[in-house]
Amino acid sequence: MSDKKTVKKKKTNPNLRLIKNGDVEEPKRKKRRIRKREERPEKIRFGKAKRSVILLTVFLSLFLILGGAYFYIINNYKVTTVHVDGSIHYTNEEIMEMVMGGRFGDNSLFLSLKYRDKGIEGVPFIETMDVAIEAKDTIRITVYEKALAGYVRYLGRYVYFDKDGIVVETSMEETAGIPQVTGLSFDHVILHEPLPVDKPELFDEILNITQQLAKYSLTADRIYFDSTYEVTLYFGEAKIALGKNEDIDEKIMKLQYILPDLLGKSGTLDMREYSEDTKTYSFEQD
Repeated sequence: MSDKKTVKKKKTNPNLRLIKNGDVEEPKRKKRRIRKREERPEKIRFGKAKRSVILLTVFLSLFLILGGAYFYIINNYKVTTVHVDGSIHYTNEEIMEMVMGGRFGDNSLFLSLKYRDKGIEGVPFIETMDVAIEAKDTIRITVYEKALAGYVRYLGRYVYFDKDGIVVETSMEETAGIPQVTGLSFDHVILHEPLPVDKPELFDEILNITQQLAKYSLTADRIYFDSTYEVTLYFGEAKIALGKNEDIDEKIMKLQYILPDLLGKSGTLDMREYSEDTKTYSFEQD
């Protein structure tokens, strides 16, 4: 009989699986991953809600700041005083309407931005208008009118022209202070083009006459040129015969002292021979 013991092998149950350490940790990791996936949507929702609150707070803050600034500007920059300089053709109220018309037109801050470094152009009879802000409630409008020499009547309209004879404007209304010029021959009128007269140099003479009259605060009703281009001024029923374009300045300078005695009279003051040397003139009553 042998002394060796026989070792019997245990039979393994085929339904049992050998569990290693890694296999024990794996379910735990799966559980943690599942828990993280479940927690992530909550964090995302919380982050979005937080950002929404921040954006809403910023928006409301900006709205309040801008709203406050708007009401401050509206209430503290309202124009109450307007100075208008240089306007002859238009009334002060008409100039103010041109400059201050529209929304926020009575706000000095808005006007300062609207007219910064630029004037207002494209207005009939006006070269440009400048707007200066003198205070929160005060502005000054300076008007630079076109140098109108006179006007002619054509097809029932008043045709205004400048020193070069360029037609500046046509209107159904007469403008005070600008003399009518008669005796000129032309057959058509085109806006922004010269009047087609036979002697264009007459416009320099017309401008000089109107400037000299304005210099001495005289306003002629009419400037008349005859066929030889001798000039006669009309002041009501009184006519002033100046003659050729000679010594015009001296004649008008003297006229400022004579004219007050002629107002209301009907007749002709003959100054055709008047000069700085002769100083002769005569008045013939009608």
